[in-house]
Amino acid sequence: MWRGQPPARVRRGRGGYPEESRARRSQRRTHVLNRRTLLKLNKTALSLATALALGFTAQASAHDNHRCLDDACTLQALFAQDDAGGGHGIIAAQRYGNWGIDTAGMDKSVRPGEDFFAYASGTWARNTQIPADQSSYGNFRVLRDLSEARVRALVESYPKADPSTGDAAKIATLYQGFMDEGAVEALGGQPLQPYLAELKSAADKAAFASLIAARGGFGGGMFSLFVSDDQRNPDQYTLYLSQSGLGLGDREMYLRDNFAPQRERYLAYIAQMLELAGWEDPAASAEAVMALETRIADAHWTRAESRDRDKTYNPKPLADFADDAPGFPWAAYFAASGLDHAPVAVVRQDSAIPKLAAIFGDTDLSTLKAWEAFHIADGMAPLLSSAFVNAHYEFREKFLSGQPEPRERWKRGVSFVEGVMGEAIGRDYVALYYPPDAKAKMDELVANVKVAMGARLDSLEWMSDATKAEAHAKLAGFGLKIGHPDKWRDYSALEVREGDLFGNAMRARNFEWEYRRSRLGQPVDKDEWGMTPQTVNAYYNSVKNEIVFPAGILQPPFFDPDADPAVNYGAIGGVIGHEIIHGFDDQGRKSDGEGVLRDWWTAEDAAKFEAQAERLGAQYEAYEFPQLPGMHINGRTAMGENIGDLGGLTIALEAYRRSLAGEEAPVIDGFTGEQRLFLGWAQVWRTLWRDDALRQQLVNGTHSPGHIRAFAPLRNMDAWYEAFDVTESDALWIAPEDRVRIW
Repeated sequence: MWRGQPPARVRRGRGGYPEESRARRSQRRTHVLNRRTLLKLNKTALSLATALALGFTAQASAHDNHRCLDDACTLQALFAQDDAGGGHGIIAAQRYGNWGIDTAGMDKSVRPGEDFFAYASGTWARNTQIPADQSSYGNFRVLRDLSEARVRALVESYPKADPSTGDAAKIATLYQGFMDEGAVEALGGQPLQPYLAELKSAADKAAFASLIAARGGFGGGMFSLFVSDDQRNPDQYTLYLSQSGLGLGDREMYLRDNFAPQRERYLAYIAQMLELAGWEDPAASAEAVMALETRIADAHWTRAESRDRDKTYNPKPLADFADDAPGFPWAAYFAASGLDHAPVAVVRQDSAIPKLAAIFGDTDLSTLKAWEAFHIADGMAPLLSSAFVNAHYEFREKFLSGQPEPRERWKRGVSFVEGVMGEAIGRDYVALYYPPDAKAKMDELVANVKVAMGARLDSLEWMSDATKAEAHAKLAGFGLKIGHPDKWRDYSALEVREGDLFGNAMRARNFEWEYRRSRLGQPVDKDEWGMTPQTVNAYYNSVKNEIVFPAGILQPPFFDPDADPAVNYGAIGGVIGHEIIHGFDDQGRKSDGEGVLRDWWTAEDAAKFEAQAERLGAQYEAYEFPQLPGMHINGRTAMGENIGDLGGLTIALEAYRRSLAGEEAPVIDGFTGEQRLFLGWAQVWRTLWRDDALRQQLVNGTHSPGHIRAFAPLRNMDAWYEAFDVTESDALWIAPEDRVRIW
């Protein structure tokens, strides 16, 4: 943690934290940045400053190209999705302290200005261990465990019946099929063989590409086709095409020297999967696959480039692909996908696509087949026998993320059924766990935060009146979805068969692909949700210009109707603000109030914004992780989330102040209202990570680690300095003139 020499003398200040003499503190001003970022982690017990932010497991991080919820990067989550769970059978939500803060989990011996994470959550961090079947643990995980336990109780309560009789019977069949380990084990790798045989029979590259396209991208491919809201015409769905093809997730994993151990182990894993699948000459095939993916990685855009909306909207007529990106059988590919009637495909990484097409063109067909065979086996391994499951776990979870033990089968079964029929489960979930008054209270909070955002817009000295008018119009048009959809997903066309786990999974993939594919050119469904109600997360959708809060996140520590209002404003209020600010962050600001991707800023205002954003990015990039030499936060990749945190908490504070209507906030247990608000924010971000999982987060994720999120925004807020008497001799001090002030 960030600790200097022990203070010579201490006395108790506001909130019960120690205060030392200014002279003594001044002696510790040297090399503040380095002291501020000395994080001490180890694999078994993490120190106070290691409660890191939410991210995702090795499997998810290896396959997700960005933290967006959709492939067009228009749905931006509060934090990265994580399919891993760790339920403890808890059904009731846990409350925190008497007024919303876990005061027992604080460490009041730490000065807030030295290490605010340790001050807010230090005792909790010392006394908490990451469960053996997880790579991270914290408040988000606690709520995920709660949601997972509730879902388990639901799916196990559905009676076994003919799956054609309704959603409950389908869910029960899916879950029980996954849990029938004996039947799965008896099949071994047999379920893969029809798909591998079809792959082997592809006579040429056109047939190979057609096979991938016809399966909706099942297994992999160099390109990803998807249908989503048109960023230039938000009322209609359009076709997008994006780069793809990497099993390690990010290009950096292939190209940077410090990831050599990961590449070596990945090569062995490719050979292992191919051998399990019965592929000929697995060792030599693995070498060829690794060489191919390295070439693909070199052609890929970086994560920062792939989130730049000025560069990622490039509509191209389908007929032009053959000339502009030769080497790939585009006509056969589009025809097999059933999307060849699209007038255009919006290309997300336009300069990368010709390079990838050329790589495809000069790669021998046998290597392409081995590459696809590996990705089929890797992607479907969790549904196969223990040999596949264990190999997948050993590489994806244990090696890449440091997770000591695999998750219990029931937890994996819950993840499986939620992935197939999550909204049908959510319909029953909200009937049991979503109180009717929660939406009304959230509506009030959101309204207050929106008013605060409007006030902040009016007070901005750097923004012109012309841009302010557009910004107000966008804010006024913000949509709001809370709790659950008003219209539920129809699963009647999904065929589920008893005793056919693998087949059910493939039919579910086809069902989802047809659902998305058939919407091309159709009006956008404005009522659709991008998350299930039981999801512990939230998001902003730039194309619909809406913020969405599922029922799963509307629980302590985010939201507690009985907690002190200041805590709620710091926790869920900060989250509401974060999602609103996504509409005005470095990418969200490029869409207007109707969701249309267009430039509505004056050039002068945009330049001022970018200058502040660059300064904020530099702050985050300065943090070091000594246990992971050479690893840093990518300030440009995480820019939207970092701006969201700073702006979101700023307007939450403004909303809280307005809620007081000029009255003085009460002091509770020695804490002022604003101290409680900042503690509410900081305790939301308490999370512990294993070293390997942190490495994955830093390279594959777009969110800053959680202990950074707990204090980094506060360093730019004058009110935090005043609330906790943070002075220039404290390690987290930033001079007023150097603080970033955007919203």
